[in-house]
Amino acid sequence: MNITLRALRLPEDYEAIARLLNTVWSEPSTADSLHEADEKLYEVGHTWMDENGLLAGYDRERRVAVTEDGEIIGYAWSWRAPWTEPGYLCNTLVVAEACRNRGAGKLLLRHMAEWASGLGASAMLAEVWDDNEAAIGFARRRGFVIERHAYQSLLRLGGDNERLERALSGFTEPPGIRFLTLADEPGENSERKLFRVYEESMRDIPSFLGDMPDFNEWRKWYLQVDGYAPERVIIAADGDRFVGLTNVLLNAQTGGMYHEYTGVSRDYRGRGIGSALKVRAVRLAQDKGAAYIRTDNDSLNEPILKINRKLGYEPLRGAYRIVAPLEHVLQSFDVMENIP
Repeated sequence: MNITLRALRLPEDYEAIARLLNTVWSEPSTADSLHEADEKLYEVGHTWMDENGLLAGYDRERRVAVTEDGEIIGYAWSWRAPWTEPGYLCNTLVVAEACRNRGAGKLLLRHMAEWASGLGASAMLAEVWDDNEAAIGFARRRGFVIERHAYQSLLRLGGDNERLERALSGFTEPPGIRFLTLADEPGENSERKLFRVYEESMRDIPSFLGDMPDFNEWRKWYLQVDGYAPERVIIAADGDRFVGLTNVLLNAQTGGMYHEYTGVSRDYRGRGIGSALKVRAVRLAQDKGAAYIRTDNDSLNEPILKINRKLGYEPLRGAYRIVAPLEHVLQSFDVMENIP
């Protein structure tokens, strides 16, 4: 099979890219959702070396792998946002299952590594499913090592679920805390109060890297994302102060819901607020007739994992965050090519 790389041709490539991504992403995307995400991005990248000699700023590169007939069989996307850890580039690489082990992945990764080198990056980040031995092996041969482990959890809804009802009834809401949604108190002032909860609580996630985006970028990439609705942003408040939240997204394709984020302010932890937010999210999903509600959690985030277990979330396959010094990735190509 003769495989070559080319730049994206948009919007016509969106459908093929979405099909590829849906073979590895847990929540499916569409051509429209990919296009909407692109509309949020900066037109031109802007990077520089910070005071420590590490890559800062933002940029991205994308390529597809195509056959001689023009069929798209692979896709790679490398990027950094202004708040990405200095020196790092984040990466997504996927090859159609029927076309693996034919060189497409190698071509795509090499292109991204050389692009990263041109920017002055020092390391590459990616994710791989923890049960995908072939992908893990490919990454290891290119210099990647496992840095973090995250778990998926799924709560099935619908039908006569006595076990779930018993679990839900076992939680009580903390006294003195009122619960509302962003639809109840809309507007920028409420969004900025939410942002402060995100800003504080995200830094305490064991796997957190980099920095927080500013308010406007946070609103684009963390709040008003695909599947967002203000009535599905559940808020815990003490008087006028927002002290906890969960943002629940609807996936129209699957009829399911996804916890985009759950967080509680530091000085309000240990009072059952996180549990109450989780329970309200489940009740919301039930009321909307959702088929399931899904979440992802870092393996070291024991307080949230404990709540999920008590509610009856089923553990699914997890994902490894993998990282490689860029020089190791580049060297791997030279080593592999010199093997007779």
